Amino acid sequence: MPALRTILRLKDARDIQGRTFMSERLAVETRSRQGLRLEQAARAAWLYYVGRRTQDEVAAQLNISRQAAQRLISLALTEKLIKFRFDHEVGPCMEAGDALSRRFGLSLCEVVPTMGSNSATLGSVAIAGAQFLEKWLSQRAPLVLGLGTGRTLRAIANELSPVAAPQHKVFALCGSILPMGRAIALDPVLRIAERSDAQCFSLPCPVIAATVEERAVLQKQQPYETLRELLPQARCMLVGIGSVDWKSALHSDGCVSDAELTTLIEGGAVGEIGGWSYDADGRLLGGSVNERVAGVWHLALRTGALRVGAAFGASKVSAIRAAMIGGMVDGLITDEATALALLAT
Repeated sequence: MPALRTILRLKDARDIQGRTFMSERLAVETRSRQGLRLEQAARAAWLYYVGRRTQDEVAAQLNISRQAAQRLISLALTEKLIKFRFDHEVGPCMEAGDALSRRFGLSLCEVVPTMGSNSATLGSVAIAGAQFLEKWLSQRAPLVLGLGTGRTLRAIANELSPVAAPQHKVFALCGSILPMGRAIALDPVLRIAERSDAQCFSLPCPVIAATVEERAVLQKQQPYETLRELLPQARCMLVGIGSVDWKSALHSDGCVSDAELTTLIEGGAVGEIGGWSYDADGRLLGGSVNERVAGVWHLALRTGALRVGAAFGASKVSAIRAAMIGGMVDGLITDEATALALLAT
């Protein structure tokens, strides 16, 4: 019996050794397979990113399927076998946009390269704004969009690609008439509705009424009531941001007189949206000018819609900054020079 127990112990020991050997061999083989797979992933990634091969060409060269090539390239990224150096002018723009989003708590920030001239930069910002609008207009479910006015918004409307979206509604946040009855050139709401076939709701009244009494009469009209009903339904609002100074559109278009502009500046106004003036902290001002604004932007601030400002230029830095500080906008489309100026303040 002792001899039998000895034989059994020796057999058990050999079994344990055998299992240990097999386990170690399996581990070595697994590591070897992993190593070979990583090596193959590195080859696939090199061919794709450095050799500029297509995925089909990578698959053919490595004698694997296209799906396998895709998985290998993805593995190379996951295992950090690839390190990117972003060498394009849009790189700093993305960094600036990310920095602005963090500093001002923005939900969206699109920064485009600053071009050689003001008109070229306007075109760049307009294309970004049009692409932003197209994403909304391409949605199948009916939605409501609010729109401001201004040179940048008009440029965005011009860049919008035609899209069939009759299920959507677009409405104006401010009046579409300047003093003495002159219409705003190329009203953005009308142009965007024309390009998208969306249902259009304009506000055929002055941006700023002549008197408080006139505004009260205008706000009793059906178009104004319709806008009040649309406001809570809006998912997104895109507006221009204007400065309040002697070169501002608010003054040059004749919406305010010299005396009224002076009063606004002395009262701390730095910017305006839809005719509504606000101070450096993004607070709407009191006073006779804001009391005559006929638009509904002040009511839009009470909604949960995404409010995106589209503006650029050194003269608008203070206005844009104040709008973000005060939560008037929680999204921004601008250019790199403006973004860097905002980050420097």
